[in-house]
Amino acid sequence: MSDIFAEVDEELRADRAQKLLKKYGGVLIGAAVLVVACVAGWQAWRAHEARETARVAAIFLDATKAAAAAPGVERDTALIEFDQVAREGSAGYRSLARLRAAAMRFDAGEKDAALRLWDDTANDTAGDPVLRDLASLLWVWHQLDTGAPDILRARLAKLTAPDAAWRPLAEEAQALLDLREGRKEAARDTLRRLSADPAAPDGVRGRAGGLLENLSAELGG
Repeated sequence: MSDIFAEVDEELRADRAQKLLKKYGGVLIGAAVLVVACVAGWQAWRAHEARETARVAAIFLDATKAAAAAPGVERDTALIEFDQVAREGSAGYRSLARLRAAAMRFDAGEKDAALRLWDDTANDTAGDPVLRDLASLLWVWHQLDTGAPDILRARLAKLTAPDAAWRPLAEEAQALLDLREGRKEAARDTLRRLSADPAAPDGVRGRAGGLLENLSAELGG
């Protein structure tokens, strides 16, 4: 008897399924087609992104090689290619391209152009925070002798935070800015911390120690 009930129940389910299929079959097929189209579109977009990343990476590599060559046509080519990467690349490549181009511009005596590139990188909210902070630090470093002290200090305030990636270099810049303004005691305090800071690079500790020795001799003690 139980087999008969099971057979009837199965026939009822099949009949119900056929009715539902007749009523909603078009909708279900349309939904399935939409899902397939979305998946295909996503895969196509991923493939496009991969091709674009590879293309930009190749341009960046060519520009890096050209930048290492002697000044002249190769240098101009490198700057053009770095500019192309900055326009067409992802946030990471954009920041790296601007940083490389800024260094080249500064070395060539084009200080204002270099400062603009560093500033653009620092203000690029889509960029990597570490690269943005590096750009901001370079912007400050290359104006320590001539930039407005209040503006430079405002930039350094963030860069000298305890967890900042470039803190030791930013503190070194802060000490030099203090020396420029005649704030020798403040500079000495910063240099003392830096010279004994195990987290600071060897070069930073060494420079801080040298400056501290000269400053202590000048101030006495």
